[in-house]
Amino acid sequence: MSDQNTAEAGGDPRADKGAIEEAGRLGRAINAGGLIFAIGILCAAAILINEVFLRYVFNAPTIWAHETTIFICGLAFIYGGLYCAARDQHIRVVLIYDFVPPRVRRALDIVISLANASAAGMFAWAAWSMVQRARFRPDGTVWIERSGSAWDPVYPGLLKVALFVVMIALCLQFLILALNYARGRK
Repeated sequence: MSDQNTAEAGGDPRADKGAIEEAGRLGRAINAGGLIFAIGILCAAAILINEVFLRYVFNAPTIWAHETTIFICGLAFIYGGLYCAARDQHIRVVLIYDFVPPRVRRALDIVISLANASAAGMFAWAAWSMVQRARFRPDGTVWIERSGSAWDPVYPGLLKVALFVVMIALCLQFLILALNYARGRK
C-alpha cells in the first residue's frame, strides 16, 4: 500500500505494520527474521569500529574484520529483497498502478507476483549452478569455496548458498502472494 493510501485510510504512513496479510505465514517468518539481519548490520559496524581502534591505537590490525563485515552485509542485502517482498515495500512503478480501480489493481498484483516468482525461480536456477561450483569438486566430493586471502574463510561459498536459499524463498513468497491475491484475501 502506498503512503498516500495509508494516509487516506487514517493511519500513520510511517508506522511499521510488518508483513502484509497476503504474504501468509512465510511472510510473517521472513519479517521476524529481518531483526536478525538488522542486528548483523550493527555487529558489522561494531567489528569495523573495533578494527579501526586496533589498527590506529594499538597498531595491531586483524586479518578477519573486513571479510567478516563484507560477509555480514552481503547476507543482509541478499535477505533484504525477500524482506521487502513480504512487506510489500519493493520498488513498484506506480504510474499506472495507483490510477486504476481496485479490481484492476488486484489483477496487476497477481500478474506482478507471478512474473516475480518466475524471475526468482530463474535466479534460483542460476544460483544453484554457482552453488554446485562453490560446494562440490568435479569428482563429487563436498567442499566450500574459500576467499583465497591470508585468512581464507569460507564466506564466498556460504554467500552463494544463502543466495540460492533466499531465491527459493522469494519464489515461494511471490507464489503465495499471487495465490492470496487471486483469492481476494485481505
